[in-house]
Amino acid sequence: MAQEGITLFTFLASTAQLCPPSLHRWLHWSSSVEKLSHQEEVIDTTTEDKQITKDVIARVNAQLEQQTQGRLFAVVHAGGKQFKVTPEDIIIVEGYWPPLFGDIITLDKVLLVGASDFTLIGRPILSPELVCVSATVIEKSLSHIKTHFRKKKRKQYMRINCEWLRALVWSTMSPGYYVWDTG
Repeated sequence: MAQEGITLFTFLASTAQLCPPSLHRWLHWSSSVEKLSHQEEVIDTTTEDKQITKDVIARVNAQLEQQTQGRLFAVVHAGGKQFKVTPEDIIIVEGYWPPLFGDIITLDKVLLVGASDFTLIGRPILSPELVCVSATVIEKSLSHIKTHFRKKKRKQYMRINCEWLRALVWSTMSPGYYVWDTG
């Protein structure tokens, strides 16, 4: 019996913790407590896997040296968003960034790199020793005017706010700036 204003907590022996009443109801209707005590297994990388990885990287390097890879592309994370970039692309990133006009920046968070014959996928990102994507800041200015109109019905309340967002425009470098190591 629960007194008014007091919440009961159930003690789960399998997970050794206290559970709030809402979770207690879920446990009552669920078929097992194993749902809470599930643990992920960490897969051990063997020497075979490491050797396969080195072989794949060696084949990719061979394609890059012979210039037979086609057009390279990468998915990078910058300014809180993901962008698919190819050489000579122009990207607009909103928000404040410290780089100035003409600065060359290195995009460290590369999620994926590929061409017509291969794709390297990071989990979650590719190692900075494996791939490097660079870009040049070509413009740093304010964006177009964004207007925010607020109105409350039947209250004679209307407000218009205008703002300019800071925008950073950068261009990605040519494929020669991609660095690959078999490391």
